[in-house]
Amino acid sequence: MADRRSSNQQPRPQSRQAYEESARRCDASSGASCVPTRAAGAASYARKRQARTRKLVIRGVLIGLLCVVLAGGSAVAMYLANINSRLTSGLDQSTKDLLADSVQYDDPFYMLLLGVDKSVERTESEEYGADDSNFRADSIILARIDPKAQLVTLVSLHRDTLTDMSDKGAGTQKLNAAYSIGGPSYMVTCVEKLCGVDISHYAEVDFEQFTGIVDSIGGVTVDLPRDIQDDYSGANLKAGVQTLNGEEALALARSRHAYDADGDGDIYRAANQRMVIAAIVKKVLTLDLASMINAVSQLASGVTTDINISSILGLAVQFKDLDVENNVYSGMEPTTGETINGIWYEKINETAWATMMQRIKEGKTPLADETTDETNGKIATLVSDGSSSSSSSSSSSTDTTSDAATVEPEYSGTVCVVNVSGITGLATEKSELLADAGFTSETANALSELTVSKVVYNGSSSKAKAIGAAKTLGISESNVQQNDGTWTTSYDVVVVLCSDQA
Repeated sequence: MADRRSSNQQPRPQSRQAYEESARRCDASSGASCVPTRAAGAASYARKRQARTRKLVIRGVLIGLLCVVLAGGSAVAMYLANINSRLTSGLDQSTKDLLADSVQYDDPFYMLLLGVDKSVERTESEEYGADDSNFRADSIILARIDPKAQLVTLVSLHRDTLTDMSDKGAGTQKLNAAYSIGGPSYMVTCVEKLCGVDISHYAEVDFEQFTGIVDSIGGVTVDLPRDIQDDYSGANLKAGVQTLNGEEALALARSRHAYDADGDGDIYRAANQRMVIAAIVKKVLTLDLASMINAVSQLASGVTTDINISSILGLAVQFKDLDVENNVYSGMEPTTGETINGIWYEKINETAWATMMQRIKEGKTPLADETTDETNGKIATLVSDGSSSSSSSSSSSTDTTSDAATVEPEYSGTVCVVNVSGITGLATEKSELLADAGFTSETANALSELTVSKVVYNGSSSKAKAIGAAKTLGISESNVQQNDGTWTTSYDVVVVLCSDQA
């Protein structure tokens, strides 16, 4: 591995120091041929510009963090330290040592994303048990991240990919077995060998914590071209634009049997997983610094990575203008299924795979002709800002004109009363009124530019509960609307309290 990395290194542009040293040597020489070239000077200038940009980004993040720390004192500093500890403490030293030398975050780099199922059902089963070595990676994605070009490429690898693991004495195995055989470090080794790239960073997502991650950012908005019904994953989703809560997003990301009639269900499941990742990225990039820190804190409960919080925020700042709909490329490792000694494997189509990886390394889409992607028109897609706005507007318009006339209010279910007014005790007062009416109510505080209170509901089945909550608090039913993803999806109803409720 070390030899391959050395051979792949590209010559660096001449540094400023080298340029000046070259000039000094020229002064001492009588020959004109040693005068530094214009190209060398341009390369030096470009390098200085890149370094300056990188320093400005890092400086901006550090200043932002410093302001947060100064505002909150030692408690906030401890909070950030706790996030870092939770993010990185689960990663063994052998994996950290194996990852490629630290890269500058304005250069393209590769990251391995793993989804590992550590659910209670699996840990208590006789087949797996609670030991980490018994877990297998259910989702394997190679990400190429290019901050300068504002490009992200996600390529799913079949977990059943035929892989030689004889170096571990395991013979022929499926790729996802690498995790149980040698842990994260061996998975990194196998993927590097498979893809022919150096992996600089690693992130492992515990599916058991995935729902909390999605709920913490208010859900993800997607457009389903058709109904998704999968009794195995628990998915029961209707076609159309909708905001999925954590459980729904996880069910979609796990759904394979909903596509049995289309062929290889793994291809469609993997495509939906990549889409959900893109939707999460899109949502996180809209957050302010404080909200982003809170989101990373929630991520830390279910994600293990070598990247600390300041680096995560630095990348987020660099990608703040990312066009998620158009500049997040997606693809699937080309394979052909085959049974060998009674075991099903996916064998790589070597020529197609080599072509795909070359395109990825060049910053191109994985497929030269995206219309050949068999998942087109069958999987969930992101909702563009225009479509989302239009959909929200349409939904709100429908809700405000029909709720009072057609929906009988219900006085039950879970409600989160979010105080954005800044008036102490207002949320508690309204929460008690809701509890007296029959709701299970909790309170929270948030920042918002809203000036008029509103009630939002999650899912059409909660509309009647939202009407009931609005009637209880005297909020106009014209201000009852479906959640557009701005607010938490962990409750049936969210009441957003402004000063008009004081």
